[in-house]
Order: sequence, then C-alpha cells, then structure tokens
Amino acid sequence: MSVPAKRQAVRSALRRNSASRCAQHGATAVEFAMVFPMFFAIFYAIVTFSLIFVAQQSLTLATEEGARAALSYQPASSVAAAITLRAKAACNTATNMVAPMIGNAKCTTVPAACSFDSTMQCIAVTLNYNYASSPLVPNLPVLGAVLPNSLSSTATVQLNPINIL
Repeated sequence: MSVPAKRQAVRSALRRNSASRCAQHGATAVEFAMVFPMFFAIFYAIVTFSLIFVAQQSLTLATEEGARAALSYQPASSVAAAITLRAKAACNTATNMVAPMIGNAKCTTVPAACSFDSTMQCIAVTLNYNYASSPLVPNLPVLGAVLPNSLSSTATVQLNPINIL
C-alpha cells in the first residue's frame, strides 16, 4: 500500500470516529436527564431525614434540660406552689433551648406522684412539634407518605417533697 493510500485510510477512519463521538454527545445528555432526578430525590431524602433526626435529638436534649431546670429552687409558700413554679421553669428552659431550630414546639408539664415511689413527686416535661403543619424543609410529593406527622420527647424528674421548699 502506498503512502497516499495509507493517509486516505487513516483520514476515513478518523472521520468515522469523529461522527460516532458526535452522536454520543446527545446520548450522554439523555442519560443525564434520566438519572439526575433519581439522584436528586435520593439526596433530598437524605437531607430531609437528617434534619428530622436533628430536630428529634434537639427535642430530647431540650426536655432533658427542662427536667434538670425543675430541680432548681423556686421560692414559694407551699409545696404545690413550688411544684407549679418548677414546672413552669422546666417548660421555659425546654422551650428556649429548642426555639432557634423549632420555634413552635409546644411544652407541657405533668406534676404527679411518681408511679414507682408514691412518696416522691415527679414532673414530666414533654415537647411536641407538629412536623406535618410546619416541616423544616419543603416535602417532595413522594416523601410525604413516610415522613412523621409529629415529633415528641418526654423527660421526667423526681423531686423529694421534703426538699422542695
């Protein structure tokens, strides 16, 4: 084979490769358009569930700190008044701790005799967050079925009535 014939064969082979590469550019765009929504949905689900876990952990920490706040001395004239003031202090502490992330968490306290020792007084601090009405991030339509409607956490503290006043 002569040198010009070899050059001609190489040129025609290069033209064929170039044409097939140009055809691949469109296929890559189509593949990306098909795969990207799935990857985005998975990434969004990971972020959404991570924020839900962070919010739940924040509620748990806030209720624990609220229960600890109920241990603080509150000047009062009777045991019932002192328990009411301690319960109020517990709710204030819990609500203030969770406010930067979850501003509309509802706090409730239930002072009652402890079930395991009736001579002691217990205060249960509960925080509830209605996730369905105010989610931390907008929900994707597919995720709505598996997301929780509400998040809740409860912590209990035991008080000795002798030491309350």
